Amino acid sequence: MNKFTLALCIFSLGSSVAYAAGADLPGDAAVGQAKSATCAACHGPDGNGGPNPLWPKLAGQHTSYIVQQLKNFQAGARQDPTMAPMAALLSEPDMYNLGAYFESQTLQIGEASPALLKQGQQIYRGGNKETEMAACIACHGPQGRGNPAAKYPTINGQSAQYIVKQLQDYKSGVRKPEGNAQMMRDIAKKMSEVEMKAVADYMQGLY
Repeated sequence: MNKFTLALCIFSLGSSVAYAAGADLPGDAAVGQAKSATCAACHGPDGNGGPNPLWPKLAGQHTSYIVQQLKNFQAGARQDPTMAPMAALLSEPDMYNLGAYFESQTLQIGEASPALLKQGQQIYRGGNKETEMAACIACHGPQGRGNPAAKYPTINGQSAQYIVKQLQDYKSGVRKPEGNAQMMRDIAKKMSEVEMKAVADYMQGLY
């Protein structure tokens, strides 16, 4: 794989604590649904987003990625004044149950702007050869559904505002790369604001 087909692994690819020699705990979606009541205000009752587009959608997200990010918040590897205290209260089974519930929910895809569609598609599929900015498709796939085994997140249907904010934070260093997410900082540093907005808008409407 060359540098133009490395993926834009957007939302936090961090290290997670190994469990049982790398095996994942099974999650119980029904138990997770009951536990998710505290998540609904920000992420929506079914994980399709709350009132602020800067809060991510969780519906359809891989359990492995949700658990990884909760562990990152709990350990302080990822910083957020709202999420850190929420994650601090969760046990590992809680995390897997929540992950199973949100993964089981149907993601509601947004719409891409026709004005940004061509540029966003080009960045997503081909990156930018002039600046050696990698494409998104290799890790996140043609439909933006990611790779649960590699903990590459689902990014299709995600709020464009949230995606842009994460890219900006990687570029500025506000968001620290967790684990192999160093590639996200490297990619974001090569992106202009216009490119960020175009590819984020494309992802928002990607099926």
